[in-house]
Amino acid sequence: MINLEQLELWFVTGSQHLYGADTLKEVAAHAQEIVNHINGTTKIPVKLVWKDTVKTPEEISSVFSEANFSGSCIGVIAWMHTFSPAKMWINGLKIFHKPLLQFHTQFNRDIPWSTIDMDFMNTNQSAHGDREFGFMLSRMNKHRKVVVGHWKDDSVLERIAAWSRAAIGWHDWQGARFVRFGDNMRYVAVTDGDKVEAELKFGYSVNTHGIGDLVAVINQVGVKETDALVQEYLDTYHVAVQLKKDGAQYQSLADAARMELGLKQFLEQGNFKGFSDTFEDLHGMMQLPGIAAQRLMEQGYGFAGEGDWKTAALVRAMKSMAVGLPGGNSFMEDYTYHFDPDGPLVLGAHMLEICSSIANGKPSCEIHPLGIGGKADPVRLVFDVTGGPALNASIMDMGNRFRLLVNEVEAVAPTKELPKLPVARVLWKPYPDMNTGCAAWILAGGAHHTCYSQNLTVEHLEDFAGMAGIEFVRIGKETDLYQFKNELRWSDVYYQLNKN
Repeated sequence: MINLEQLELWFVTGSQHLYGADTLKEVAAHAQEIVNHINGTTKIPVKLVWKDTVKTPEEISSVFSEANFSGSCIGVIAWMHTFSPAKMWINGLKIFHKPLLQFHTQFNRDIPWSTIDMDFMNTNQSAHGDREFGFMLSRMNKHRKVVVGHWKDDSVLERIAAWSRAAIGWHDWQGARFVRFGDNMRYVAVTDGDKVEAELKFGYSVNTHGIGDLVAVINQVGVKETDALVQEYLDTYHVAVQLKKDGAQYQSLADAARMELGLKQFLEQGNFKGFSDTFEDLHGMMQLPGIAAQRLMEQGYGFAGEGDWKTAALVRAMKSMAVGLPGGNSFMEDYTYHFDPDGPLVLGAHMLEICSSIANGKPSCEIHPLGIGGKADPVRLVFDVTGGPALNASIMDMGNRFRLLVNEVEAVAPTKELPKLPVARVLWKPYPDMNTGCAAWILAGGAHHTCYSQNLTVEHLEDFAGMAGIEFVRIGKETDLYQFKNELRWSDVYYQLNKN
């Protein structure tokens, strides 16, 4: 999984030579103190790195050029301590292509009423220095997040932290590789899309390998490695009797372990960050990968079924954003409804492949028939998911743009047993209510595949969509269907007028 200790955010402070050496020295000291304080709070998941105050067009272009080519820099936080004439920033901003946050703060929280003089006013000009900088960013149509407030305010740091997590996910996508074993599920529309446009827009590539390429690797997995992983299964999960070493279907557990080892080896050799497969193309496979997909997701790989490469990439990005946070992220599907007027619910599940990072308690390792795919009974992890706030996110190719759709939900702990449904599953209430939430999702063209998250928020994903330059649509507690339909229409017009 991604190593956050290797990543940095650069803190760049703007000023100009007009104010003299003493003022510039004070500006630099203030910026260093802000960086040291923020790093000391541990609220931001990556390290902030202080950079020298930039005062000329050449210095600005230099620091942005350096940021572009730094493998550790995932974004820049810019702050105008004094007034910094914005024409100086044009060339630097033109070449900069990483995430940018405009931090509208000032060193002092309060006005020093009894001592304030014009020297203080000249040094502490963020109130209009950031307006000058903001004008140029808007004039250039340069996307950024604007965070306003004092740098010691926890709520302010939480907004920066949300943006920084989005920047982690965006950084992880750049140059990423995803593999699709076989093609898209036949005749399905929403799971497919333009892979060339995705690489241009998102920075990751998707290429197909025949299932035989994977089978060849699986067949090379040795008995010793297989036995070791089987023992890990036995030590980690509640394993069904028939799958234990003296059980009638122990060989199926060993086959599942070989598939996991082979899949992981294939992903590591190809430097892939995620994968998709389809039950329509399993030639040479013993069974549909169930436990393998579940465990590889828990290790940080992206996954989605039926050739859905967009969701596999999104799962990986959301897992990267959430590193270090309690809870998990998983491939998910809205499977069936409970239309009880006293408590309508969605039952989310998939045939096999729900990530065990979202499990409530120790999963059961079981084997059951699967009436699709035409292969041997697959091994899978079975578990319920706890209640609490969550969200579902989906990326769709709308033809002239990509759309990221997010629905806030409230997961509900199950109150009924599901003895004949041997898959991982979760129940949730869509916001603002069942009928409105589902209607809004359908009106927005939302896919049936999503990434379900227990630990990310709308803000994380809105920031992420901004970095990607794609449409963002939210369904939440305040969603009104009439207004929602208008917003979709306005968005259609915007993207028709801004085709480039």
